[in-house]
Amino acid sequence: MADNDRGLTYAQAGVDIDAGNRMVDLIKPLVRATARPGADSEIGGFGGLFDLKRAGFTDPVLVAANDGVGTKVKVAIETGRHDTIGIDLVAMSVNDLVVQGAEPLFFLDYYATGKLEPEVGAAVVAGIAVGCRQAGCALIGGETAEMPGLYQGDDYDLAGFAVGAVERGEVLPKDDIAEGDVILGLASSGVHSNGYSLVRKVVAKSGLLWTTPAPFAADMSLGEAILTPTRIYVKSCLAAIRATHAVKGFAHITGGGFPDNIPRVLPKGLGARIDLTRVTVPPVFKWLAAVGNIAATEMLRTFNCGIGMIVVVAASDADAVAQAFAQAGEQVSTIGAVIKTASDERVVYDGTLDLTL
Repeated sequence: MADNDRGLTYAQAGVDIDAGNRMVDLIKPLVRATARPGADSEIGGFGGLFDLKRAGFTDPVLVAANDGVGTKVKVAIETGRHDTIGIDLVAMSVNDLVVQGAEPLFFLDYYATGKLEPEVGAAVVAGIAVGCRQAGCALIGGETAEMPGLYQGDDYDLAGFAVGAVERGEVLPKDDIAEGDVILGLASSGVHSNGYSLVRKVVAKSGLLWTTPAPFAADMSLGEAILTPTRIYVKSCLAAIRATHAVKGFAHITGGGFPDNIPRVLPKGLGARIDLTRVTVPPVFKWLAAVGNIAATEMLRTFNCGIGMIVVVAASDADAVAQAFAQAGEQVSTIGAVIKTASDERVVYDGTLDLTL
């Protein structure tokens, strides 16, 4: 009987199993490169295994996080640059883990598309593998879904899932955060992975193409600059914790900026006073604010504005902790202090944000 007499096939419905198998073959070396104690980083089974004992933990608490990268994916698709979006995917979850003092152990990804292009998928996973190596975690599995009719054209979407561990007595934030504690800020690498619906609207308003030289970054196209990957703070945060034993808490500055994220690490009745004159604002934010005519208050609640992670420490430990972060490669500055507050507005500002181009 001829093949065309056997009725419809899955491939005719738009799902190419062979393409999926080809992508798995392409990514296997990338996955192996993320191996770490506790994981053999070999994919192909129905689940990923991790051995906590081999990872060196005695009495661990597991910490889990998941996230995506929002409409930053659309910029990757429109520019045809798929090799860094995976770093963002890892960053958004592992930065949330280290906020609780946890060491990221393993990561799983979910990649969904209307038509699977193995080379595009492999480029995305290559970025995920880079992010995992930067975070020190193993990529132990994932899922690729080809769903014609749900996604159109070249569209795809990503989700990531990370699990970490921290010894039971070392979970952050500590319960001794108090008025007068110092707030340190760790510099961001740029927009990271929040606010991209507004970013894309500003770019559309500017009339510039993704291939146009970036007005705020020499020798980079606009698309390349806007896709600068999210900074992964895991290794520097863990290094500072272990070197000083003085970190009381972290806050990952994601969507919601300072006003929504800093209070998440503070006990009830405490807030933060931030000196905006101490925040070094990268040029990309100045450009977005100018072209989009975006108010400083809106910038502060939408973007990180140059600070991707904040650190809470006692005033007496601030210099030592700042030095530990500097030695780990971070740009660190003192940007504020913990204050008492009875107000619903738990983050207040001194000075103004420098948004001048």
